[in-house]
Amino acid sequence: MDLSLTGQTALVTGGSKGIGRAVAGRLAAEGCTLHLAARTGADLEAAKKQIMDTTGVAVSIHPLDLSESANIARLAEACAEVDILINNAGAIPGGDLATIDEPRWREAWDLKVFGYINLTRAIYGRMAARGAGVIVNVIGLAGERPAANYIAGSAGNAGLMGFTRALGGASPDHGVRVVAVNPGLIATDRMRTLLEKRAEGEHGDKSRWQDYLADLPMGRAGTPEEVADTVAFLASPRASYISGTVVSIDAGASVRNR
Repeated sequence: MDLSLTGQTALVTGGSKGIGRAVAGRLAAEGCTLHLAARTGADLEAAKKQIMDTTGVAVSIHPLDLSESANIARLAEACAEVDILINNAGAIPGGDLATIDEPRWREAWDLKVFGYINLTRAIYGRMAARGAGVIVNVIGLAGERPAANYIAGSAGNAGLMGFTRALGGASPDHGVRVVAVNPGLIATDRMRTLLEKRAEGEHGDKSRWQDYLADLPMGRAGTPEEVADTVAFLASPRASYISGTVVSIDAGASVRNR
């Protein structure tokens, strides 16, 4: 299916690794010019080279810590005319209420929760003024299935789901669509880190992290490419009547055993 994305310009935050990197590659394959943002310049350079070598599209990189408001403003100014914004940067740590203290909780939300909100605010206004644009928030399944041992992530993700639905319900009045995806367990380095922490806390043995994959639907974790395909579709004109919607990418885990 031709997604009709050729010639569009997209900004992908957290675009150097994992899901963000897969999304960037998929959009580039569809003909999008890219802006990639992440904290580490070396990782961004590697992603840029690989994408350009593979697809030939233009890629600009922005090594910025998006937990800082000044960097949000810098990025928004550099990417003022993007057609597509993919909010993906953020890594909220696992842990329960007793182990995630206030400074750690605030630091995590500054990047993922307020990072998404503030960058959306900066980019959305420009899109609305032009009467066109798409924003896709990559959130996470914990917003639908909250867990006490991932309490900061569960609360933050739930908030971003509400943010997406609220803004996406009004944004079509200005020619803009706002949607989100909730990936379940996806085979990334971050997934392994979170599951190792959970295994250490629950079993005293982080090597048992794979135990948590045994009962997944289809018997496996999802892949970054499966998430990227869904994000690319939602960002495309093929999804032109979808806004304010949060799509689960979890093989049914969000409704299983309710």
